Amino acid sequence: MAFEPPRRLVRALGESAPDGDGWLERLPEAVERAVASRELAVERVQVPGGRSSLVMLVRRPDGTPAVLKLAPPRARPESERAALAHWGGLGAVQLLEPAVTEGVLVLERLHPDVSVRSLPEAKALLEAAGTLRRLWVEPPGDHVFETVAERTARQAAVMRGASAEVAGLVDAALAAREELVAAPPEQRLLHGTFRQSKVLAGERMPWLAVGPDPVVGECAFDLARLVRDRVEDLIASPSGAATTRRRVKRLAESLDVDQERLRGWTLFRAVESGVRALRVGRPKDGELLLEFAGWL
Repeated sequence: MAFEPPRRLVRALGESAPDGDGWLERLPEAVERAVASRELAVERVQVPGGRSSLVMLVRRPDGTPAVLKLAPPRARPESERAALAHWGGLGAVQLLEPAVTEGVLVLERLHPDVSVRSLPEAKALLEAAGTLRRLWVEPPGDHVFETVAERTARQAAVMRGASAEVAGLVDAALAAREELVAAPPEQRLLHGTFRQSKVLAGERMPWLAVGPDPVVGECAFDLARLVRDRVEDLIASPSGAATTRRRVKRLAESLDVDQERLRGWTLFRAVESGVRALRVGRPKDGELLLEFAGWL
């Protein structure tokens, strides 16, 4: 099957690929096997698509529209499968194929080009927050999901090697993390990488979440990424800092999350993302995120 992986995917995977990784080179063959074994009819590759997986719009043998998703092991697709199975379609896209084929997911087809990001900002935040609330459930008793403490410990170890220019922000973010992981208020199954673009229009429900990188921990961690949505607009606005502080307050109150814990996780996640962007050669993104973090 002849196709070109989206440039966005190639660029993002190139930033994070370990030495000797050949997943992109093997991808055409993996797609061929996944399509043939399921007798799928391919409509198109979703572009620009995601940063960690190939998404294809397909039809199953009975004509049902679906999505075929292939992801490398470092994107933790089996963890995504387990979370989607646990949510069972409540607030999230539905898993259509429970049988496990490593790195391959067959999912309910949503409207891939219509996310809540297309709505006016206030409405988008409201709809996104409502979707996120439905995902915060008790994790399975025998779960093997990564915890917030484990994930952020890995991230913190890398952050400590950041340049001296950002040392003040990094120190503040690391201190906030230490305090937050010491006494989490609850343990819930979280989306892990939630933002407006991860909420798509659906048929069963108006909005459903896609693309989780699930983790178990406190709800404020999950909500923190939503605070900085449309960060470019925030930075460009003369009232960006005040808008950010109001957003933290409004989201914390609407979802019954402690405001200071939300602020702390927003700081940590913004600094971590900013430092990572600088490290992989995306200085503009890194500078935006670190400027945003300075407001917190």
